[in-house]
Amino acid sequence: MRLFIAVPLPESARAETSAVLQHLRQLEWPVRWVRDEGLHVTVKFFGEVTTDRVDAIVEMLDFATRGTGPMALTLSGAGAFPPSRQPRVIHLGVDAEPGLELLQDRIERGGEQLGFPPEGRTFRPHLTLGRVREGHRLPVGWESELERVPPGSPFLADRIVLFESHLGEGGPSYAVRHEVTLR
Repeated sequence: MRLFIAVPLPESARAETSAVLQHLRQLEWPVRWVRDEGLHVTVKFFGEVTTDRVDAIVEMLDFATRGTGPMALTLSGAGAFPPSRQPRVIHLGVDAEPGLELLQDRIERGGEQLGFPPEGRTFRPHLTLGRVREGHRLPVGWESELERVPPGSPFLADRIVLFESHLGEGGPSYAVRHEVTLR
């Protein structure tokens, strides 16, 4: 099973992001856009995991989140990874208080103790909006189109979830395996 840990969006932030996605979808770029219900801020991606390791991941997540309260996050505008002439991912940036980076570091270290390699790059909180289709490029002027996406409203991240990803014809769908309320 494919597992990852993420901060799900509250309805207000999901509605704002859905409006951005609706606009971008109309541009007919060669991008596989994320479904609205799949929007989240990934904290740790594990990839394929055997069933016998799930309990250890749940225990690690419970331990890593202990003492962590809700965090204020803000959608900060659109961009692309890598920020070059051939981006692969369209995203919305997320401005977060330092607590999110600290939580991500705890989860990363906990995952490493369980045998999952660290990401190996700086954590940049974001919402993936879409992925450029293999062998395609975005059209000229894509940068200015993304620059026109306004920053979003602040929202409160009060949950963190271990999701299982199911790959399907219309894109991935996600099932909650474990959820922690941040208090």
